[in-house]
Amino acid sequence: MSSLIYFLKESLHGFTRNLSTTLGSIITIFLSLLIIGVFLIGGFIVESVVSSVEERVSITAYVADSSNDSQIQEVRSYLLGLEGVAAVGFTTKDQALEKFRNSMTSNPEIIDQLDGQNPLPASLDIELSDPQKVEQVALALEEYPTYRSISEDPGNPGGSIKYGQKSVERLFTFTNYVRYIGMALVVLLIFIALVFINNTIRLAILARRKEIAIMRLVGASNGFIRGPFLMEGALHAAIGALLAIGSIELIRGFALPKVADALPWFPIDLGAQAFLTVYGLLLVFGLVIGFLGSALAMRRYLKV
Repeated sequence: MSSLIYFLKESLHGFTRNLSTTLGSIITIFLSLLIIGVFLIGGFIVESVVSSVEERVSITAYVADSSNDSQIQEVRSYLLGLEGVAAVGFTTKDQALEKFRNSMTSNPEIIDQLDGQNPLPASLDIELSDPQKVEQVALALEEYPTYRSISEDPGNPGGSIKYGQKSVERLFTFTNYVRYIGMALVVLLIFIALVFINNTIRLAILARRKEIAIMRLVGASNGFIRGPFLMEGALHAAIGALLAIGSIELIRGFALPKVADALPWFPIDLGAQAFLTVYGLLLVFGLVIGFLGSALAMRRYLKV
């Protein structure tokens, strides 16, 4: 306990010995963690939007008018057995026409031109539990013999299966890029903060090199010499993390409500759990950066 108090006192003294460098280190960590925190919050928002878009990915498989109930049920049972399929519905020709009529209320003349005919086919409507498997499910359905026989175009069953292939591919490519860029940015910012902590502790070691030499001569252990520097790095990071958390909390309290009012269709309200998760991650990142930066500085410049 006495050693811990000594480490704390020495680390606080280190603040005043190199005040400008210490402030630079804290500000750098604060800005880095603030950007990381804002990006993590943005990542939660983007993930929410992406998930809502991905949930709308579905497959519509058109079937011929000549198909019977047993064939339809056989294909439905097959689809429900595929990985990634959540539910399979069936839309009859009459239901398809009714949906089309409801969507054309602003242009009733289009319905009048049908002259009582119903050119719309019945369809199997496939909802996915894993949108990433949309292409795999569509290909499996296309190759299933029973569906090939009842598809709207038996000569080209793949043409009777609609799921917006190009749009889905672009969507998943975009979301993957967003995730990769986010990870790369977080790693870069952590590295920058790590470099500044390293430089700050290195300067503190150089400023106290005579004191360290005396401590070694009187038999001080390696851990006793390293302790204040580790504590100092942790304090820099903790202060930077708390400043970042406070800034994000201010943004949450004042800026986000105004953005939510301006963009009511955009899912900005993440709830307290998401913010608590981000705050916890920032504290962990800060402490890891502080300890690791100090440890690296001592390993290179403190020969004990």
